[in-house]
Amino acid sequence: MAAVTSSCSTAISASSKTLAKPVAASFAPTNLSFSKLSPQSIRARRSITVGSALGATKVSAPPATHPVSLDFETSVFKKERVNLAGHEEYIVRGGRDLFHLLPDAFKGIKQIGGIGWGSQGPAQAQNLRDSLVEAKSDIVVKVGLRKGSSSFNEAREAGFSEEKGTLGDIWETISGSDLGLLLISDSAQADNYEKIFSHLKPNSILGLSHGFLLGHLQSIGLDFPKNFSVIAVCPKGMGPSVRRLYVQGKEINGAGINSSFGVHQDVDGRATNVALGWSVALGSPFTFATTLEQEYKSDIFGERGILLGAVHGIVESLFRRYTENGMSEDLAYKNTVESITGVISKTISTQGMLAVYNALSEDGKKEFERAYSASFYPCMEILYECYEDVASGSEIRSVVLAGRRFYEKEGLPAFPMGKIDQTRMWKVGERVRSTRPAGDLGPLYPFTAGVFVAMMMAQIEVLRKKGHSYSEIINESVIESVDSLNPFMHARGVSFMVDNCSTTARLGSRKWAPRFDYILTQQALVAVDSGAPINQDLISNFVSDPVHGAIQVCAELRPTLDISVPAAADFVRPELRQCSN
Repeated sequence: MAAVTSSCSTAISASSKTLAKPVAASFAPTNLSFSKLSPQSIRARRSITVGSALGATKVSAPPATHPVSLDFETSVFKKERVNLAGHEEYIVRGGRDLFHLLPDAFKGIKQIGGIGWGSQGPAQAQNLRDSLVEAKSDIVVKVGLRKGSSSFNEAREAGFSEEKGTLGDIWETISGSDLGLLLISDSAQADNYEKIFSHLKPNSILGLSHGFLLGHLQSIGLDFPKNFSVIAVCPKGMGPSVRRLYVQGKEINGAGINSSFGVHQDVDGRATNVALGWSVALGSPFTFATTLEQEYKSDIFGERGILLGAVHGIVESLFRRYTENGMSEDLAYKNTVESITGVISKTISTQGMLAVYNALSEDGKKEFERAYSASFYPCMEILYECYEDVASGSEIRSVVLAGRRFYEKEGLPAFPMGKIDQTRMWKVGERVRSTRPAGDLGPLYPFTAGVFVAMMMAQIEVLRKKGHSYSEIINESVIESVDSLNPFMHARGVSFMVDNCSTTARLGSRKWAPRFDYILTQQALVAVDSGAPINQDLISNFVSDPVHGAIQVCAELRPTLDISVPAAADFVRPELRQCSN
């Protein structure tokens, strides 16, 4: 992409002429510290404006729900205590220097079955296999697929084979595994869980990388059978990121994607060690504790929010606004998608959200504040609704039902999801990326930055009020966005991600992105155009929020390594390669 100017004043309410002030190369501790908040800042956080962007009233905010204590015990790995925004949490650091502990962590396990070859399946099977080889373990990692699956060839190309006993039928693999990792789609889990449970060996361990199945069982008044353990290890990134950073991590110890882990039931006392071993073997730089219930709520909510649905809605709304106000299509795309997935994400990843604000000129900061102030509560309104739809089981039911509509039934035709990448905005994106110089991260456009950061902070606040741990909040709202998903979106476009990620995320983005688009257009942008005053309490709260210090702590728990995503990176889910929709 050629050098970009960011001075089109007709697109927003005031001009922003100096927008790309160089960003500092490291965290500024004084900006991110949360331990020295002034009484005035604390009081400011207790008086919160609610309501629409135009008709707001002030109320006294109740204190955030305290996160549930998630302590755990492990006899294999070293547990560490970290302080995040005044809350003590416990983690296990990863690294290849810990691979020699894997045989102890996986004591009693002779075969690990990786069930499925979708988003997570290829990455997890290969990472586990490679880590166990490095650990000189004789544990077999076997991939299980349904008969006739087109993914058999891809699994063979990745080094799994029937001849070596590392590739086979799904049901045979489940029955023969001591640890079965269920990595098929959420809707497929919901439709096949009874058969899956019946094939598990007594006292074996069922491994999940998403709590969706628990949410589905809860929605119909059920729980897991009690004759096997149930654990979860949930990488905070899509499968291709898990594999790509693991491979890069061969050169830098500890590089990878963070994971959460949870033990839902433990029949023989091995569950925690096995879960942590699984996470370390995947290459997680650090692993934090959660519950399956907290995980599925934050994960399904997050992908409808800042991870995919919300960013899709933001760029659609702002691209339309900028072009309607006279900005060229190419520049509007650069100032929306390229800005968010490039320089904004890079800055947040390496230096935090405050660094985005601090990098702006004085005029740029005013534009950021105007956008942030007008967008925060409209964003929170939709996010709040979305979280409650997830927590109530409504979103889970919609995913299960949508999965069934993909096939003909009851005399009705099949309705697989169509693609979004043929509309005007995404065709412009193809043109922009085709001429983009290598390494170009796009312009730091203040108004776009203000809307995006407002959405991120609103999501953080919803999860905080709902009692999630800071580890979970930061990973689901910040790290997964800027370190895993957005680099892929920068390489291939937001539409490519919406069309090729997991079924649950694809459905969520299609459902919720229009809601974010509409509320920004109908409330936030109307407030800006009407000259609504900047809510200085909101800006003060943003600057002094303790989450900035917590993000700094989390950033220091992993090596600084940018994920390598070439423009031709292939992260299409295997089953979608065969699909014409």
